[in-house]
Amino acid sequence: MRRSRKPVGQPDDILPEPRNRLLAQRRLAPADAVDRSVVTVNLAESPLAWLARRGLVAPLQFAASERLRHDFMMAGQAPRVTMRWDAAPGSPRGGGGQPMDPTTSQISARQRFDAAVAAAGPGLGDILWRVVCMGDGLETAERALGWPSRAGKLVLLLALDRLVSHYKLA
Repeated sequence: MRRSRKPVGQPDDILPEPRNRLLAQRRLAPADAVDRSVVTVNLAESPLAWLARRGLVAPLQFAASERLRHDFMMAGQAPRVTMRWDAAPGSPRGGGGQPMDPTTSQISARQRFDAAVAAAGPGLGDILWRVVCMGDGLETAERALGWPSRAGKLVLLLALDRLVSHYKLA
């Protein structure tokens, strides 16, 4: 049994950089906003970015998918990873029994998302939601939707073409 050696001069708590990372800088706020927060994202996490890097998705299709995913996230549609720590409705700490008031940007993002999925057409919104918004791989999406193998890529490309025309990118 061979023992792996750490490179000379490397501390024990630093791990080598994983090979499946493609880091890029992204701006969170629009260009006209006062706060222009910049974050580092791993493009290798997105199945659509993986397809785009290999030339299987056109740049306009990828841009349209990014707009859809941005609206999906801004609308608060993504599942929560942690528990909400807000006061319970009707509690003395400020819940007051009143429903939460979503922001205007959240409401408009939800309207833009719904309009884009409706423009894609019936049957195409499912693949957009799974691959673009939730980040499922094509194989996982095909299995979940009960589709034959290799059908997901064709349907995804059709849905992305509809998004490109909806966003008037072409």
